Amino acid sequence: MARSTTGKRSLSVGISGLFLLVILSFIHLTQGQADYTVSQLVKEVWVEGRIQDIVLSLRLPRLAIGILAGGALAIAGAVLQTLTNNPLASASTLGINAGAYFFVVVSMIFFPSMLGDFPFLVALAGAVLSSVLVVTLAGKQMEPVRVALTGMIISLLFASMTGSLQLLFENQTNGLFLWGSGTLVQLNWNGVSFAGPMIIILFIFTLGLAKPMDILSLGEDVASSLGQNVRVIKLLAWAAAILLAATTVSVVGPIGFIGLMAPHIVRMLGIRGHLQIFLQSFLWGSVMLIGADVLGRLIQPGQEVPVGAMTALVGGPWLLYLAWRTAKTHSRGDRQMGGTLKPVKLPIVVAIVTALIVGVLTLALSYNGSVWSMDWMKPVIWNFRVPRVLTAFIVGVMLALAGVLLQGVLRNPLADASVLGVTSMGGAGAMLLLVMIPSIPVEYMPLGAVVGAAIALGIILVTSWKNNFQPMLVALMGIAISAFGSAATQVFVVKAKLAVAAALVWLSGSTYGKGWEDVQLALIMVAILIGPAIYLTRSLDTLTFGDDVAAGLGLSVKTTRVWALVVGVAISTAGVAIVGTIGFVGLVAPHIARRLVGFRHLPLLVVSGLLGGLLLVTADFVGRILIAPKDIPSGLVVALIGTPYLLYLLRKMK
Repeated sequence: MARSTTGKRSLSVGISGLFLLVILSFIHLTQGQADYTVSQLVKEVWVEGRIQDIVLSLRLPRLAIGILAGGALAIAGAVLQTLTNNPLASASTLGINAGAYFFVVVSMIFFPSMLGDFPFLVALAGAVLSSVLVVTLAGKQMEPVRVALTGMIISLLFASMTGSLQLLFENQTNGLFLWGSGTLVQLNWNGVSFAGPMIIILFIFTLGLAKPMDILSLGEDVASSLGQNVRVIKLLAWAAAILLAATTVSVVGPIGFIGLMAPHIVRMLGIRGHLQIFLQSFLWGSVMLIGADVLGRLIQPGQEVPVGAMTALVGGPWLLYLAWRTAKTHSRGDRQMGGTLKPVKLPIVVAIVTALIVGVLTLALSYNGSVWSMDWMKPVIWNFRVPRVLTAFIVGVMLALAGVLLQGVLRNPLADASVLGVTSMGGAGAMLLLVMIPSIPVEYMPLGAVVGAAIALGIILVTSWKNNFQPMLVALMGIAISAFGSAATQVFVVKAKLAVAAALVWLSGSTYGKGWEDVQLALIMVAILIGPAIYLTRSLDTLTFGDDVAAGLGLSVKTTRVWALVVGVAISTAGVAIVGTIGFVGLVAPHIARRLVGFRHLPLLVVSGLLGGLLLVTADFVGRILIAPKDIPSGLVVALIGTPYLLYLLRKMK
């Protein structure tokens, strides 16, 4: 009886999905600059003429690739969620899409003929590298939060390197911005003829893995006891997911969220067993992607809205829901913070770090990449270089202070404004402002950044309040917000019809063109926020013993977490408003400081602040002289330095 009921449910779900796909496909074929109705389509598509030419050469290939890509992404997501035992897993959240896109950008710049001849192999190389990094760094247990954090950091690494290349080689990569946001635009049948056979073969191959994956989902120990070769099955499943992701990225770009949502919707509809899940996921992934493309062209008829924009708008709230549900079903997730048990005396550390700061400041003020000058009062140095260097130092201090507070309150050594989504949503808010008001000067972008960061903080406060700001819940919500903000930012860059490089410089974090008014603003913000940060250090010290002990000692755990979150986000938002979306300083500086002065938060705050200033000034100096007279945004330099260090730390964390 149960099997009969399951079969009827699967049949009804499949018929419903197929009906939706047919309706959406008819609408999809009528959309575009060449206007005609559904009745005209049905009557005239069979005879030679304008409508047949448009349908066969442009719209049918777009529809076909949408159906194939949506199905492929959904199946890849279903496979990855079982393999990693992580409901947040998909090709986008694990960094697979970001790795594939990075390799495509590299190939476009340095090996354009290879990209033209072998686009799939180029994307595949990046997808494989990302997957290897995730598996290696996440560990055998594949703990959900660890996997999600690993995927996010790997995505940030590839996004940073991609952003650097797009800034340095703007002319070569201009054509990739729309494609990089995910688009179904097809000018002929070449994409379909390449991707179609690949996806169909991989789809059939994945269906053959359905029964072994049913057994694998019971646990590796159970699967092994039943005679399954777990290693081979996992290797084959990883290969199928990677190949599916690489195939879609090589043709339509990195489209997110479909692989995350479709398998969950299928399961929510009552579908069980991997065979039915794979079949239904392919169908509903196609429905969702075609539906997103239809919606995008309904919103702005006659203009090309990247389909990645629509999947991000729908998928962001869905990811937030999944993050909330995942956190509710797992342990609290408190972690060892990685500090030394034999701290160096604070005056010694401060003296050494201060000496390093003086040396780097002297170097940064005296050298412009080609000429040395110790005359810092010269107008060109005093009016441009000195405020730029001082702004970098003060903002570096601010970002490091925010990192200390956020890591302390979340009991997670990988927490900062980037992980909470504040930086990402700040960038999205700034770009949205430019999209809504195209004529607004770039100088007003910080207003949008403040609003975006405030929204991120508001979402975290609302969703976490009832759960006493459980660290795992806050971290997972931050990951979801960050993924949504990054996807939205990429789309807004395409939609904002302005010089892309100008927007990317701000989004990448840059102290370029900062003056004395920026120094004054930074000093004012530090003066306002440093007091509350210092006041919170004693409460954060108490929290290191755990929530129960802290509550027993009379500490209001919820109140402490709220204020630490608010102050930490306020400090990081002030920094973002001044220099753009710089990440990693708040991650790296507290780690280094913790290994020098231990766990106590007051000395940690002092040393982290100094190290943050040192790190950002160094990054700004390197970015300024490395390819002088061109300028690499300091945020990208920090990311390129900080990400490998964080991946190393993640690998060492238990």
